[in-house]
Amino acid sequence: MKKPTISVTAAAGSSSSVLPTGRREFLQHSAGLAGLIALGNGSFVLASGSGPGRRSIKVGVITDQTGPLSFAGVANANVAKMVIDDINAKGGLLGRQIDLYLEDSATTDSVAEAKATKLVQQDQVDVIFGGIYSSTRQAIKGPAVVKGKKLYIYPEQYEGQECDPLIFCTGPVPAQQVEPLIPWLMQQTGAKKFYLPSADYIWPHTMNKKVREVVTANGGAIVGEEYFPLDHTDYSKTVDKIMSTGAEVVFNTTVPPGLAPFLEQLYNSGFTKRGGYLVCTYFEENFLSFLPAAHVEGMYSCLDYYQDVSDPFSKELLNRYDKLYPGSAKFTAGSASTGMYRGLRLWEAAVKEAGSLKQEDVIKALDHARIAEGPGGAAAVVPGQHHVRMNMYIAQAKNGKFKIVKSLGVIDPKECMQGTK
Repeated sequence: MKKPTISVTAAAGSSSSVLPTGRREFLQHSAGLAGLIALGNGSFVLASGSGPGRRSIKVGVITDQTGPLSFAGVANANVAKMVIDDINAKGGLLGRQIDLYLEDSATTDSVAEAKATKLVQQDQVDVIFGGIYSSTRQAIKGPAVVKGKKLYIYPEQYEGQECDPLIFCTGPVPAQQVEPLIPWLMQQTGAKKFYLPSADYIWPHTMNKKVREVVTANGGAIVGEEYFPLDHTDYSKTVDKIMSTGAEVVFNTTVPPGLAPFLEQLYNSGFTKRGGYLVCTYFEENFLSFLPAAHVEGMYSCLDYYQDVSDPFSKELLNRYDKLYPGSAKFTAGSASTGMYRGLRLWEAAVKEAGSLKQEDVIKALDHARIAEGPGGAAAVVPGQHHVRMNMYIAQAKNGKFKIVKSLGVIDPKECMQGTK
């Protein structure tokens, strides 16, 4: 099947003067996105050119192509385009081509909610992917799942506990990050005192409950826990408390745009120079490239993939992505690119097994779907849990790059143990 070659067309009235990582850079990053038709208001459609009488399959993707998370959202959009291009080039699914409906949620939950409503009511897509912040997932869930009764696949690492029968989650959860990382770190370093500076939304609150549980179970203590608006910038009092309490580990869950100011102020305090350890489970190569290397030197992270992973498929996948989409929007794990790839491939496998797009049949097949190859290794949905069993890694930032210091092997998510409801 010939690859679509429709040019990018700017819709009348669409804006071109946005943030440096906004729509203009999105199109520059995505020079390989031939076939994307701009519809205005952050909407794009990759038209497959399916023949008459054969309705194409409609895949909706909502991701933050503008705003503070645009570096991650652009990468997510690139991955969706790359995978769907590949499926279409090999004949599509069930003999039908896939049209990608790509929506910019602009790092704003109300926009994500509106885009989800559009995809369900106007575009009538067959499945929805996307969202990075957990609050964005919840914004999408309302119109897509609660009202629209649509299958929704969430690709980001997150706090867990999402057990809706119409939602599948393809990124890591606390059982795959906090449970293996903290005991390993405490054993390796001897550290016992943890401080938890956090953004004030669902992911940090839920994540910190698990951190407290695991730290105390291993003989440690939480000496401070604070929450701030996402755009908070003055952390001087918090940094003073970190230093005065004798905290040995800062387990960070602040997020952009407040992340950079916190890390800068923590670095200037001399926390790491005095022997303190910095942990941020979602941190990966995209984030490293936006911050001074000194501010994150020695940081530990725990994810399903780093560019340091050496298996042949992961290396080939990274090379293919970099060739198609050179630039600053990198293929990484913490900002959902790996979960987007994994989710699309698992959904593809489920549709093939179901032999139709009937949602009930696709969900039944997706409940045990697996892929033999993926970023970081093979992956499989754990039956009844709607979460994914996958390889996990601990990495440390060294001279502006993440180096894997521990391959944890395959770890189960341990989510929705009582089933979905």
